[in-house]
Amino acid sequence: MQLEAFYHVSRDKWAYAYDPETIHLRVQTKRDDVDQVLVWTGDKYDWDGTFKELPMEKAAHDDMFDYWEIEVRPAFKRLSYLFKLIDGMKTVYANDKGLHDDPPYPPGGNYEFAYIHEIDVFKVPEWAKEAVFYQIMPERFANGDPSNDPAGTQPWGGRPEIDNFFGGDLQGVLDHLDDLSDLGINAIYFTPLFTSPSYHKYDTVDYNHVDPHFGDNQLLQRVVQACHERGIRVILDAVFNHCSELFPPFQDVLKHGERSRYAGWFHVNEFPLQTRNGIPTYDTFGFYANMPKFNTAHPEVKTYLLSVAEYWIKEVQLDGWRLDVADEIDHHFWRDFRKVVKEANPEAYIVGEVWSDSLTWLQGDQFDSVMNYPFSDKVLEFFNGGMDGYSFANSMGALLMRYPHQTNEVIFNMLCSHDTPRLLYRLGHDKRKLKLSVVFLFTYMGTPCIFYGDEVGLTGYGDPDCRKCMEWDRFRQDWELHDFYKLMIALRKKHAALRKGRFRFLQAEKYDPCIIYERADDKIHFTVWMNNTNEHQTLCHPIETGDWRDALTEEPVWPYDGMMNIGLDPFGYRILYRIIK
Repeated sequence: MQLEAFYHVSRDKWAYAYDPETIHLRVQTKRDDVDQVLVWTGDKYDWDGTFKELPMEKAAHDDMFDYWEIEVRPAFKRLSYLFKLIDGMKTVYANDKGLHDDPPYPPGGNYEFAYIHEIDVFKVPEWAKEAVFYQIMPERFANGDPSNDPAGTQPWGGRPEIDNFFGGDLQGVLDHLDDLSDLGINAIYFTPLFTSPSYHKYDTVDYNHVDPHFGDNQLLQRVVQACHERGIRVILDAVFNHCSELFPPFQDVLKHGERSRYAGWFHVNEFPLQTRNGIPTYDTFGFYANMPKFNTAHPEVKTYLLSVAEYWIKEVQLDGWRLDVADEIDHHFWRDFRKVVKEANPEAYIVGEVWSDSLTWLQGDQFDSVMNYPFSDKVLEFFNGGMDGYSFANSMGALLMRYPHQTNEVIFNMLCSHDTPRLLYRLGHDKRKLKLSVVFLFTYMGTPCIFYGDEVGLTGYGDPDCRKCMEWDRFRQDWELHDFYKLMIALRKKHAALRKGRFRFLQAEKYDPCIIYERADDKIHFTVWMNNTNEHQTLCHPIETGDWRDALTEEPVWPYDGMMNIGLDPFGYRILYRIIK
């Protein structure tokens, strides 16, 4: 055994409370190096009377490591434990004091999970596990009220630029809620709505008012109420890292310099405020001088922004926040943000924009979820032919092991967004590849999100082209693609195993772009078969007995001698399921 590859600590994603009765344990070992991992568990005050030896499951792997996992329900909410690693004839024991050839006498030296305090359990909103999100940029979705169009508004469907307007507004959203309900959407994520000089509204001037080009506060209330009546949740974009240069306190600093009572609201490096050689003398979002960065550690700034977060939760019965540039704001702010928001609405869903490993924010004291850009990058790389099944399984295993299980259940998964090229563009305008990617999105762990228009074939490269006007001409929409999205959404919503069941690859080999994976709970077992090639393929895999059916047609599918043989057209897929009796 390569023992230096073993890793476990009794905290973070390696040992945590999933609910008030359950503890999840994880262990890392070298890839394909250990045959079995067992865990010895008991209560430190009565080890002999509570002792159990339990097998761990190999839950995932990446290029270098296997990850083993188990769910333990201690009788008295306390857990003392050590691990037993077996490879052939060799056995090694691991506890908090290190690695041992002989079994250490418990409970001294064991790992300890001292007690499950319910108040410490990381709870995520249950509704987010059921959600299918739809991301809307209001200015580009639908123009429902031409009377509030900004000056110079261009005809709908024109070429998007970095500074042009097409008149989209909240009335347009209200007018098309039935279309979203018909698609199966039950949650909306709006990009910023508050007063701003830009079309995208990521440079806020007034955080307490809806931009007049979108409508007003009362109209937003009506939109949220209409959504709730249809069973649709609503989250808004919180841009608290920076504001617009037109934000009144920043204008005061521009005017009065260091004498301004708001000088401490921003990160000013040198007075007077100016830009030299493209670099502002104050901190900004990127190097955009028109987006000065807030000093969120300043008590007045914190009070102001937290009051904004609380106000909209209460004012329109908001269901949560998406947090822009979340990784550039201090953790103290986000901890207080969570307290304020959860007190206003305990079921609020908090999603941070962090593009890399986000465990620091996902310990239960800050965010519920993050925008899972690493997911989209790996999925699109695989279905674009950039890696084989083995590498893809490694990549997804590494992502699953980044976070606690409750976060994986509500991680915000999307295949594109307002900050990336469109899905169809990223896949070379190949609808067959798009469909495989979408099947994976809706049969994988986490909360799926669709960027407006993807379901009708909208395409485009990066910003601003990805932010095109929604296509509402029925004769220019791809209805076959729309119905495919509708089918996948309905399948996910129908079966809890596709939302909450375990995920595991069954077949993912080197040099083979075809994959088979499963989602399962204690009632139903799904297997998903994917041909990620340009040629017809037959996939074979041993499978458990049962009444297997095609999930999309309900036709029976019969294994032969314990093997399932599935013939698939190029870029084809099959989703099978059996009821567990």
